Amino acid sequence: MPPWLSPLFFLFARSDEEQLRRQVLFLRAELEMTRQRVEKQRLFLTNEERQRLLELGDGLGSDVLRLVSIVHPRTYRRWLERRSQGKPPAKKMGRKGTSETIRQIVVRLARENGWGYGRIVGELRKLRIRCVGRTTVRTILKEEGVHPSPKRGPGTWDDFIKIHADTLWQCDFFSKMVVTSSGLRQAYVLAFLHVNSRRVICSPATLKPDDKWVTAQAESMLQQARSMELPVRYLVRDLDFKYSRRFDRVFAEAGVAVEPTAPRAPNQNAFVERWVGSIKSECLNRFIAFGLVHLDHL
Repeated sequence: MPPWLSPLFFLFARSDEEQLRRQVLFLRAELEMTRQRVEKQRLFLTNEERQRLLELGDGLGSDVLRLVSIVHPRTYRRWLERRSQGKPPAKKMGRKGTSETIRQIVVRLARENGWGYGRIVGELRKLRIRCVGRTTVRTILKEEGVHPSPKRGPGTWDDFIKIHADTLWQCDFFSKMVVTSSGLRQAYVLAFLHVNSRRVICSPATLKPDDKWVTAQAESMLQQARSMELPVRYLVRDLDFKYSRRFDRVFAEAGVAVEPTAPRAPNQNAFVERWVGSIKSECLNRFIAFGLVHLDHL
């Protein structure tokens, strides 16, 4: 090759390199202008797209960290480290799926009992399974082809309330700190609520709600309900240990069926629970009670 051709080839090569450099600068400027005008959103790339960027960046060496703009340079460096370890460029996003054991429990509860989403979530919480919500239960049942509440019929708790509202009562304890001669003490009151009329019978406050006291309040409640001409056929109570066997026996001898609620199911005693919440927030929490007589007056 003649010696005069070498400088010519070098000039052509340099011209092509200069042209490529100008194209890269132009594309970078265009990309920066575009991203400044587009609302900033996080871009989610697939593993194939990440792998493609890694392969293209191999020929650039460390300069790729100054060029990359679609992700942070630290993210790109993390992709390189994971690839060197034989792993995919990025971990799978999102939280872990529901375990197969829990999925089987959800499907079994739905198929064997015909419960809805909320009831299944409540029963799972009784089993100390708190990582499952209504949406998760619905998704699991949909994937398994189980229709929600396929056997739901007239025997629901709402139907029971409507049928027996005239003779149904609910009871619950509530407490209030009172000032006594010996200091602050916890005082207890037992409230009975008639579901249909919403009339309430409250016991006198006491510092010691023992077996003798709750039995006396059961007898007093029956007498007051009789004087108000309010029938008593069912009494719903929670599983508080202060309800003694003698307390239940008083109602049983009067022909009243005592229905304890299920564990950790306050909605079954919702009417009196709501009344207790109202009396506390609207009255008791706004006063300081000086003794049991003052609390009874409030």
